[in-house]
Amino acid sequence: QVQLVESGGGLVQPGGSLRLSCAASGSIFSIGDMGWYRQAPGKQRELVALFTNSARTRYADSGNGRFTISRDIAKKSVYLQMNSLKSEDTAVYYCNAIINFLSTWGQGTQVTVSS
Repeated sequence: QVQLVESGGGLVQPGGSLRLSCAASGSIFSIGDMGWYRQAPGKQRELVALFTNSARTRYADSGNGRFTISRDIAKKSVYLQMNSLKSEDTAVYYCNAIINFLSTWGQGTQVTVSS
């Protein structure tokens, strides 16, 4: 069974930093694009950052310049470094990956930015 497990969420003050991690495990023969999405209360899930299989990155405007996505192919992992966090970054953050040609989601990790 294939799964994505996220970690690294938590409570942080405005201006602080967090690093999210996501690792894929299970019977995997192919991993394509990997990325991070988030969903705030009452809002739709939205893309935060994407690391494509061709090593290109894409960011939502909201995180551009503050967030950095990286990937470790050997560890089947993707990371999201978030700096200068704002209250509006509060959301559940989900990892997504194309594994064995299927879109797979993690369970989500809560990020709360508050003083």
